[in-house]
Amino acid sequence: MTGKSENAQFILLPPKEGTCQECAAAHDPLLPHNPQSLYYQYRFYGEHGRWPTWRDAMAHCSDEVKAFWIDALAERGIIVPPEPDKEQPEDPQ
Repeated sequence: MTGKSENAQFILLPPKEGTCQECAAAHDPLLPHNPQSLYYQYRFYGEHGRWPTWRDAMAHCSDEVKAFWIDALAERGIIVPPEPDKEQPEDPQ
């Protein structure tokens, strides 16, 4: 081994039929994707260049579902940061 990192490429196989095509988990389409699914993580990274968060997994959910999941995750010690205010420009500092 040379200690150099190389760009590896791979292809994700499609999820099993009957599972979510975004995260490869069996869940109601109204609920968040499974951000712990390796399929979801690598698919998301391939599309966005960063790893997904719980906020990303809930992006397609209603506000009520998001609030429920954020509270349930907090009860388990998982804090979902607030959504950035899209109307406020970022501080250029």
